Amino acid sequence: MAQPAPVGKSPATWGVVTVLLAVAVIGTLWVPLYARSMPELGPFPFFYWYQFIWVPMSAVLLWICYLLLRTKRS
Repeated sequence: MAQPAPVGKSPATWGVVTVLLAVAVIGTLWVPLYARSMPELGPFPFFYWYQFIWVPMSAVLLWICYLLLRTKRS
């Protein structure tokens, strides 16, 4: 049995998804932003807690992208 073709998403939706994914990637890979030790949060320097904060933030951003791109099954 043939599957119906998925409904395409608007270019605006793809633009939002692209920006959200770019924020997650650039936020973790732009080294001058977090290459320092101060301020500290307890015994952890800035580098460590900055990276740990990005783990749940990236998960939330990916979840939003998933919700924007998912298609309803009939």
